[in-house]
Order: sequence, then structure tokens, then C-alpha cells
Amino acid sequence: MASDMQAGQVSDLDWLLSGLVQRVPYTRSAVLLSADGLVKSVHGMDPDSADHMAALAAGLYSLGRSAGARFGDNGDVRQVVVELDSTLLFVSTAGSGTCLAVLAGREADAAVLGYEMAMLV
Repeated sequence: MASDMQAGQVSDLDWLLSGLVQRVPYTRSAVLLSADGLVKSVHGMDPDSADHMAALAAGLYSLGRSAGARFGDNGDVRQVVVELDSTLLFVSTAGSGTCLAVLAGREADAAVLGYEMAMLV
């Protein structure tokens, strides 16, 4: 959980996630997580929801890796996108053993959000 990190590290990451959410219209929240689903930092989500999102995002990321290994592309997962009726969920690689999960409204520009996520990591 984010509370397990040192205060300076959390605030450094929080302002980065906050900036991402503020730069892209209709973006709701962002969670930085370890590949095994532990929250490193969060913006715009309560702690229980952040823990749940981290577990979901880690699972999606793992499924993406498995699909790549099974179907001929052994490269790293760049991005997993889940499109719901009113919500978009993006999960991307954010460095070694780290992922970034972002929730946005359907109105969000997916290309802009994907670009901003890539620039952040």
C-alpha cells in the first residue's frame, strides 16, 4: 500500500500522478503498482479501491504477458486497454516490475491519455 512507502517517495509520485490526471480531460484516477499488485502510489481513489485496482491491473498485465508468450511475441506488454460502457481502463508498463493503471471516462481521448502515460514513465 502507498502508506508503506516513505513519505518523501509517496509525495514525489503523487504529484506525478496528479499531473497526469489533471492534464488529460475526463481522467479520473491513477495507480502506480508493483507487478505483483501492491500499490506504490495513488491519486483520485480511496485506499480500498486502489488496492482492488492494483490487483486487477496486475492480473490484466499478467494476462497480456501470457498472451504474448503463447502467441509468438515474447516482448514486453506495452499497454492493456479495457473499454467499458462508460469507462476506459489503461494498464501500461512503468519500468522494471512496475505498472501504471489509469481510469478515465469514455469521453477521454485515448490517444492523448496513452501518450501522457508513456511520457510519464
